Amino acid sequence: MNSIQAPADLIGALDRHAPPAWLFDLGASVQAGFPSPAQDLGAKRIDLTAELVRHPQATFLMRARGDSMRDAGIFDGDVLIVDRAVEPHSGHVVIAVIEGEFVCKTLLLRAGRMKLKAANPGFPDIVPREGQTVEIWGVVTAAIKQMPR
Repeated sequence: MNSIQAPADLIGALDRHAPPAWLFDLGASVQAGFPSPAQDLGAKRIDLTAELVRHPQATFLMRARGDSMRDAGIFDGDVLIVDRAVEPHSGHVVIAVIEGEFVCKTLLLRAGRMKLKAANPGFPDIVPREGQTVEIWGVVTAAIKQMPR
């Protein structure tokens, strides 16, 4: 399971009074295939919070543990941006609470039944048993990863 243990992996809520996290935007895309000619680049500042967070008061950061969501681009150690104000729909990557444990899976809803699907064939999907309580805690809206140094 790609589990997210609370509170150690609950990095915290975003502080709506915190100053913006400004970085420079060079205003150009980067070719990941064949190189393109260099061009004069002007830089402007962008606010990462404004880019990545729709509901600051309902947004939390959590750290992913495990490899069950690797095919969805979520890897061990990634920081997940989780928005509790987004209504979860089938196909969303969500944080669910099952028997007191946080898990990250893709929510699938069909004919009134729920399945939490792993994004790695080596991990089982979770199909709640009769009477088992499953709470969809929030929707993952972004994953932040650090590249090897």
